[in-house]
Amino acid sequence: MRSMVEGKWRDLRIFPSTTAFSGGPPPHLSMGRNRIGPRPTPSCHPNITSNSRIEIKPAIPPYAGMTRFSVLDLVPVNEGSNPHEALKRAAAFAAHAESLGAHRYWVAEHHGMPGIASAATAVVLAHIGQATSRIRIGAGGIMLPNHAPLLIAEQFGTLAALFPGRVDLGLGRAPGSDQRVAQAMRRTLNGGPDDFPRDVMELQAYFAGDGRLGFQATPGAGEDVPLWILGSSLYGAQLAAALGLPYAFASHFAPGALDDAIAIYRRDFRPSAQLEQPYVMAGFNVFAADTMEEARLVATSMQQAFIRLRTGQPGKLQPPVPGYYESLPPQAQAILADVLSASSIGTQADVERDLAAFIRRTQVDEVILGGQIHDFEARKRSLEIAMAAGQAVSASHEATAAE
Repeated sequence: MRSMVEGKWRDLRIFPSTTAFSGGPPPHLSMGRNRIGPRPTPSCHPNITSNSRIEIKPAIPPYAGMTRFSVLDLVPVNEGSNPHEALKRAAAFAAHAESLGAHRYWVAEHHGMPGIASAATAVVLAHIGQATSRIRIGAGGIMLPNHAPLLIAEQFGTLAALFPGRVDLGLGRAPGSDQRVAQAMRRTLNGGPDDFPRDVMELQAYFAGDGRLGFQATPGAGEDVPLWILGSSLYGAQLAAALGLPYAFASHFAPGALDDAIAIYRRDFRPSAQLEQPYVMAGFNVFAADTMEEARLVATSMQQAFIRLRTGQPGKLQPPVPGYYESLPPQAQAILADVLSASSIGTQADVERDLAAFIRRTQVDEVILGGQIHDFEARKRSLEIAMAAGQAVSASHEATAAE
């Protein structure tokens, strides 16, 4: 098995093996229109750094089709609540997202986090699948270095057998935990830079039922499970382009490299059996309400979560605090301004304006909506406003393209 993947990887290895994810939290995070420029020649990628600037050319024609809107759920555990209640709310929220027309519903792998109940991601997705009937469900994502590729093929092959045509598998390489938890999971902490691409291709071989394996992943072999590459740096963009896979960028918490990553991915994309043209999804937080005052209030729960995480005090999702942002020192406000720059706080008109600007700038094919809100009814209302705003923006873009 390893020798087969080694040979395939040598053929595809077109960027420097030293390229790595930048520091920061793990990605949270599972086709479309050609967006940019001529196809690259099959030569080596330049050694791109986080300081490189890549010009993003506008799509021609702009907004050629409806932008999809999806939902990312970390299955938050509220202060005063427990994982049982969090998982019940996740199923209800997924059903609500489906009723609003969301395209897919992803949950994220995290471990050792008292405020996140999605550690057993495949099990959570089975729960979500039973509560819904049409919406695509998937991992946004599975942190593949934590697992043997065969086990992931079997788990998501089982999900695909239970929910045919509905399952996505987004793959990241961050641990989804701190070093202590990673060691408790028996994760190898000394892996090389090529391990993740090899594991992705091994996973592809299991789903393809490649006869050279000598055995089959059951369930798994022959199941329709589209793979995605997730990232918050340039590495994932390069790998997704090389493998011809859709790319999801974690701009909902690490937006700094978004523009460069999208440009690299579109420029260097190679068509594959899964995907003929590049396809980009990006994260965007929405904290919406019927008044600006209420929207600012509900956003403070996630603001608290980011500050607690950055100061080494992760915990359950806290209730909103009036005036929380204004009470923070300038350094903390700057942290929030950075990590939440791909976000909108406000009424439907505010969200429409901010989503339109984000889509116009990035030309993404799909936006995955995040935003942890403590009160469940307020969270549902925020999603209703976000989906209405997104549909209005997408319809406006489609009308513009038709002119």
